[in-house]
Amino acid sequence: MAKTIDIELQRQLDKPQTWFCKYYPARIRNVGEKEIADRQLVFDFKDGRAYEEVAKRTATAMTERYGASCADIVFSPVPASSNEKNEIRYKAFCQKVCELTGAINGYDYVSVSGERLTIHENRKAEKEVRKVNVIEFDSDFFNGKSVVVFDDVITKGLSYAVYASQLESLGANVLGGVFLARTHYKVK
Repeated sequence: MAKTIDIELQRQLDKPQTWFCKYYPARIRNVGEKEIADRQLVFDFKDGRAYEEVAKRTATAMTERYGASCADIVFSPVPASSNEKNEIRYKAFCQKVCELTGAINGYDYVSVSGERLTIHENRKAEKEVRKVNVIEFDSDFFNGKSVVVFDDVITKGLSYAVYASQLESLGANVLGGVFLARTHYKVK
């Protein structure tokens, strides 16, 4: 069973991905002014302040890749960790992206309904318990639709890949992912 999941996640990760800037976590201090500005853009986006700039970049990337077929594509972000954060981060953003591209807004068809505990292994190979969001989908809406998935930061891509797999289990066809930033740093 685990092999099937791994193959499915890798299949999602092999799809086209676009990101606009490099993200260096705050603990990485030896970076230049551009990297600091990009980090701030990520923070501002997460707080709902930079959605218009990111929406314009996202719309440009989607239009360049999909052209007029954007009108037949659902735009759907990987939900944030809570319903409140999800609304702050994505409601106006999705509306703006879809206004600029003609894409179908998938925001209202996915909701964060609660939290549950899960065990994760961090980069030091220690196990920790975290709360994760429980996502509810309007499965009828996604069935038969082509979808572009958005996430703010891609590191390993697991959040994107799991979400894309969930959408495809509902009958959607995920075309690929668009990300504000990709994590870059050297690990010792």
